[in-house]
Amino acid sequence: MNREFGYAGDVLRVDLTSRRITSVPTIDYAARFLGGRGIAAKVYWDEVAPEVKAFDPDNRLMFMTGPLAGVSPGVGGVRWLVCGKSPTAKPEQFSYANLGGSWGTELKRAGYDGIIIQGEADTPVYLSVTNGKAELKDASALWGKSTLETRGTLKEQLGSQTRIVTTGPAGEHRVAMATILADNDASGSSGFGAVMGSKRLKAIAVRGSRRVETAFPERLTELNREIRRLKKTSPSGSVWGAGVTPEKKRLDICRGCSLGCERLVYQDKDGREGKFICGQVGFYQVRAQRYYGEQDWSEVPFHAAMLANDYGVDVFALGTMMMWLSRCYRAGILTDENTGIPFSRMGSLEFLETLIRKLSLREGFGEVLADGTVRASEKVGKESEKLITDYVSKGEQGIAYDPRYYITTGLLCAMEPRMPIQQLHEVSRLFLNWVLWADKAKGAYVSTDVLRAVAKRFWGSELAVDLSTYEGKALTATRVQDRRYVHESLILCDWAWPIITVEFSDDHVGDPSLESKVLSAALGEEIGEEALYKIGERIVNLQRAIMAREARGSDTLPEFHFTMPMRDDPTNPQGIAPGENGEIFTKKGAVLDRARFEEMKREFYGLRGWDTATGLQTKAILEALDLKDVATGLEQRELVT
Repeated sequence: MNREFGYAGDVLRVDLTSRRITSVPTIDYAARFLGGRGIAAKVYWDEVAPEVKAFDPDNRLMFMTGPLAGVSPGVGGVRWLVCGKSPTAKPEQFSYANLGGSWGTELKRAGYDGIIIQGEADTPVYLSVTNGKAELKDASALWGKSTLETRGTLKEQLGSQTRIVTTGPAGEHRVAMATILADNDASGSSGFGAVMGSKRLKAIAVRGSRRVETAFPERLTELNREIRRLKKTSPSGSVWGAGVTPEKKRLDICRGCSLGCERLVYQDKDGREGKFICGQVGFYQVRAQRYYGEQDWSEVPFHAAMLANDYGVDVFALGTMMMWLSRCYRAGILTDENTGIPFSRMGSLEFLETLIRKLSLREGFGEVLADGTVRASEKVGKESEKLITDYVSKGEQGIAYDPRYYITTGLLCAMEPRMPIQQLHEVSRLFLNWVLWADKAKGAYVSTDVLRAVAKRFWGSELAVDLSTYEGKALTATRVQDRRYVHESLILCDWAWPIITVEFSDDHVGDPSLESKVLSAALGEEIGEEALYKIGERIVNLQRAIMAREARGSDTLPEFHFTMPMRDDPTNPQGIAPGENGEIFTKKGAVLDRARFEEMKREFYGLRGWDTATGLQTKAILEALDLKDVATGLEQRELVT
């Protein structure tokens, strides 16, 4: 693989303990693992022992871009990943967060494809990176400040064009649900704000003016034009971004993306701006509406989201925690008096401000909550753990794209350390567009015939979209995983890719080969669709090897999927689904069949070339994927067959 095109050329390495800053050539990793999640997983495999804890100095915190970041014209490759051992995973294990905005592109322009952080500073510091030069600077004056105040202060000192990623008070106090926040309110979860805090790394500031060169810019321009044509939709064709706040101010497209989306910025009555979409402002809407009633509550969800951003708290994990807290309050286990939190005013800004402040500072009852909902229930006792039911997923981020309906999403969730939202979106969006067609919505075009044609082209079988059977779902999961691991290594935007359906065409079937064509034009070497999927399969197996060391036996789903009927989904209240031969039926009240799920999981193992009884990888498949070094490491631990 040619390092001249697509890549900045180097990955920055920073040891906070020794304050030593070096770099390594990106090509040392990129030839096998592309970038992003692929490179991060390889560094992690090589350098983070399974016994290392999330807050140990030996944990690595990696900020990674991919070969399509910063290329012109932009093709939706503007995302960036943060990876490392997560304190929210149970047990603690390798995880990831996927962010947008402008920080990743700016890092690439500053001369680096990624940053690997290790060690622990003795005093608070921030890292400044400018056009190939990096230095650690004192951050004592920033410690204790909110994410937004830190960002503003550093921009005043370093220039308004500097891009900042930082952690807030929650991260400084190692709160499990602490996020990192970057420009454009790009937010990353998995508790990586707490990992930053544990390393006393307050922020990373990047600024650059370097150009990312591509091998065939003219071909890339032609592809960009074709992609934009394929993605064209009529005004009624979009079902995303309906929003919860009555006013919207402007689009906020990630830097360098020419494809666009519905990412919006909202401005409140006092002129404060912040990210609008999607769950960011929705997590507190229902509670605010209930509390304020006929009063004007329209800006409360926005202010709630900004409050969480200020402290650096994951709104999805916070929403899950509030469901448990609400149940504990109604059961009389928790009260205003025994917690110092005004549960009687849940839905108000006063309640949320008190909750977030105590949680973020580990103040009073906040100390009980700081390690997450499940661990809090263990501390509270009084059978409060029984109140955690069908609303908590891996990583404590709630439930989305329910496996009891989609089936395939159950496999995808079981195989990951957290909710794999990018993978879930590929499956769910197609079905949701079919639901619109079945409901005879204006402009809907994903008919049953289109649904089945897309499934055959992208997922290998029409059975993928027959939700009356478990057949075909294991194959679908392998196809989705391989493609999405590639996407998170390039790194392509989940909103824009894959182009799975096309409104203005005869058959409406998208083109899964576009990613390989774009990458070939950027790097200057031909990489076919199947060759790209093979790289994805390699990265899937690399992460699988990491999980074998750290979390063997975690290929599971929460018990409620098998015992509690599925709740009504507001996007599909009747629970209609495509069945055998396209027949429409309802899945209202569905549960997963445990025996069939386990059979499907064994089929998935077999398709992967793993041992079907244990899920352990085979030495043969690892060596076939050019992972002999990984096979050797697993063999030493008796974790390969």
